[in-house]
Amino acid sequence: MTYQNPIKRKSFKYTIFDVLLKEKLPTMKPLYASIVFILLCTYSSFSQNIQDIINLVDVDKLTLTINEFSGEQSTVVDGNTVTILNREHDTNDLAGDYLIERLEALDNIVVTSQPFNTTGRNIIATQIGKTNPNDIYIVCAHYDTVADFCADDNASGTAAVLEVARLLSTQCLDNTIVYALWDEEEIGLRGSQFYANQANSNGDNILGVLNMDMIGYDGDAVGQPGDNEFDIDYRNIGNSVAMKNDILSVLNTYTFDLNVIEVNPGTTASDHASFWNVGYSAVLVGESWETNDETPFYHSAQDRFATLDVAYLTEMVKLVTGYMVTKGSLVAVDNTVTQNMTILTSNQNSANYQWYNCDTDTAITGATNQSFSPTSNGNYAVEITSGTCVERSSCLLFDTLGLESFATNEVKVYPIPAQNFITVELASETSTQLNLYDVSGKLVLSKTITESSKLNIKDISQGIYFLKVKTDKKSGTFKIVKE
Repeated sequence: MTYQNPIKRKSFKYTIFDVLLKEKLPTMKPLYASIVFILLCTYSSFSQNIQDIINLVDVDKLTLTINEFSGEQSTVVDGNTVTILNREHDTNDLAGDYLIERLEALDNIVVTSQPFNTTGRNIIATQIGKTNPNDIYIVCAHYDTVADFCADDNASGTAAVLEVARLLSTQCLDNTIVYALWDEEEIGLRGSQFYANQANSNGDNILGVLNMDMIGYDGDAVGQPGDNEFDIDYRNIGNSVAMKNDILSVLNTYTFDLNVIEVNPGTTASDHASFWNVGYSAVLVGESWETNDETPFYHSAQDRFATLDVAYLTEMVKLVTGYMVTKGSLVAVDNTVTQNMTILTSNQNSANYQWYNCDTDTAITGATNQSFSPTSNGNYAVEITSGTCVERSSCLLFDTLGLESFATNEVKVYPIPAQNFITVELASETSTQLNLYDVSGKLVLSKTITESSKLNIKDISQGIYFLKVKTDKKSGTFKIVKE
């Protein structure tokens, strides 16, 4: 968050229409073999909806990004191992290059480096809407600082933008989403003012700007009254009040551990104010300055990752993800896959299909049907074309060729649904690998047993999971419901 009295600057012309007219969407970039596994036996996976996408927000990815971007740990930029210790406006080229590389690794977006003076550079990524490309929603944060580290201000907001982009870039959306990282916020909102002024002068149809600035600190003790409060700053400018109400609707419709504090008139000390200045609808979300619950390490090198409440930050990112996917207007394409012992099947009907070998990132010749039978163990994905939408599934680890299925009396898994423990009962004593995956394919728990045992699921979230039980000769998968 910046000081008051923003400074206005003149700069060159850039609008969303430049992307629409001059850029073509990139082809699907390489899908690296992440060895993600979604194994469903006789159970068919569901289409992704808004709650499903909210649930995919990954605390581990957020943690890694903040640590890398605030200089707590080294990272790789342009093939070199580097440490991004400082992001002050005149020394943050490395930080900008980091953002470009992370965004360019995503599918279905156009990334633009947007210099606006001799030292300032915005990083803009645009995902063109399939139905309404001129209807634009922006999710944004500033990435510059006033000191070393600055994990909360504003590596937290920057990491959130990258995470929202990671999730939404895999989806078909009716409307255009712009993922914007502003520079020189700390010395007068310069980057966002440049963008907003140019968008206004060129008539860009920006319907909402959601700005995140300092979303990682919550000083209340966990479980105490008032825990997980956040501010939403708005003013009666454009449709900002309606935008605030839409965010609250998302908050009340889906599952979050957050409590809102409405602030009107909202602060003008961050980048959303640049859009208010030219009449656009915009809000700020962040930790609660209104209740004096902002970080005590504001604008200092003591603003470190260790001072953040990661659970609170994750809930904030989930809320923003829910709002952005709602306003983006999710197109109903199912990019999940059902798998049994021998066949992979896309769950999207009436589409065109192309199966890929993820280990080599190559299309498999002739594999263009809804179902595909691998001839060898490996990692596979399907690319689905439905109308104007193209989506690719996660890479699935297929390693059951040559293995028999367990007979009914060889493995028993109970109770279902379960609350704290799952019992896995084996008919014989043999080395058995248990892997529990969530619906996105993320490994949640792993355990090797040689006799009947219990899995402790007390600390995992409610929802649907899949337990893969495997020996060197047999394999099986069981649907788990955690209450």
